[in-house]
Amino acid sequence: MTEGPGMAFTAMEEIDTLIHAKWVIPVEPSLAVLPDHSVAIRGGKIAAVLPSGEARRRYTAPRVFELQRHALIPGLVNLHTHAPMTLMRGLADDRPLMNWLKDTIWPTEASHVSPEFVHDGTLLACAEMLRGGITCFNDMYFFPEASARAALECGLRAAIGIICVEFPTQYASDPQDYLAKGLATRDAFRGEPLLSFAMAPHAPYSVSDASFSRVVTMAEELDLPIHIHLHETRDEIEASLAEHGVRPIARMEALGVLGPRLVAAHAVHLHEREIAALARHGASVAHCPTSNLKLASGFAPAAALADAGVNLGLGTDGAASNNRLDLFSEMRSAALLAKASTGRADALPAAYALAAATLNGARALGLDDLIGSIQPGKAADLCAVDFSGPEMLPCYDPISHLVYVAGREQVSHVWVQGTLRIDNKNWTGLSVPDLDKRIALWQNKLTSETKT
Repeated sequence: MTEGPGMAFTAMEEIDTLIHAKWVIPVEPSLAVLPDHSVAIRGGKIAAVLPSGEARRRYTAPRVFELQRHALIPGLVNLHTHAPMTLMRGLADDRPLMNWLKDTIWPTEASHVSPEFVHDGTLLACAEMLRGGITCFNDMYFFPEASARAALECGLRAAIGIICVEFPTQYASDPQDYLAKGLATRDAFRGEPLLSFAMAPHAPYSVSDASFSRVVTMAEELDLPIHIHLHETRDEIEASLAEHGVRPIARMEALGVLGPRLVAAHAVHLHEREIAALARHGASVAHCPTSNLKLASGFAPAAALADAGVNLGLGTDGAASNNRLDLFSEMRSAALLAKASTGRADALPAAYALAAATLNGARALGLDDLIGSIQPGKAADLCAVDFSGPEMLPCYDPISHLVYVAGREQVSHVWVQGTLRIDNKNWTGLSVPDLDKRIALWQNKLTSETKT
């Protein structure tokens, strides 16, 4: 307290950034909407969430954002993607999954995938995801060190997959080689605050029992999630029955893969007992509604999973099979498909869809103490959504609007760990013309290959 003749005042507290918003939607608690609230940021973390009038009296900051037409939400978490596959966006559309993989995707990868391919494809993916409010992505691909470098260059948070498959590629020769190289990447980037890692055995049909056993042991020793494609197609299940005599989830349960570490991508074709098993083991599901639709994989029982208590997050899958890395689209699709498939208008409501795209994804990755909601002490991974314009009016419920009305084109500002990455819809620290040139070169290479 400083006093002068006839007056008294309290010194204002200095912070790094102060954001004043029309609404702050913290996700915790799920239905909370805080009108005329502000978020104070210090050292990359959320220092306080408080009414704007109080924030103006209490804090001073070199960077102040007046977002009087905006909702401020946690940064979105893309729980399942293959970032480098942006370079194959639209390369082979309208084909069944295995035909798409065997006839186009796998041959293209065999010819072109390299550290440079992965780096440039991930840069493109990060640029797209940041513009859409995504601040964290869970990736699975070859040459993960190149993905890690690209994510750091863009300032995006990433969970990098330590991939494992049985067949050789340009990246590795056998399962032991994949795992050894993945662990070396983890060691090389240890200490990077924006990076975490996950074990990433590709799928039950591409990984042996012995390799799964090694993955489970390593995940437990290193305290890492296990990210896997699971029950994506009927063909996958029929092949498992023919080879192993059981459905994939039963095999994974016997191998110890089912558990609170598991992030099961897709999980489309599930019996009630399999949903119960996922819930019983505390597993998470990365629901990818658009990819499931586009590849005709089916309709995942998202509402039943949520009702059973399975932690349900949202993923885009790769841009080659979606073709957008857009979680606003996934929120809307997930909510609408759940209603249509169950005949219940209250299935997967807007607040749940928003949680699935934020806190649930963070929880699946073991990062919910760091990101996923707007709470003091958590990292300042934030997204501002502009509610101005006729397409956004009127607004009676901001949470409903975020899911059913807003799109990624309404994202105006994005912060990752307190650093501004999107400013009035423009990237900061990213050379877009240089990126455009890189992608044009890759397009020419891939176009030439597919023509021959």
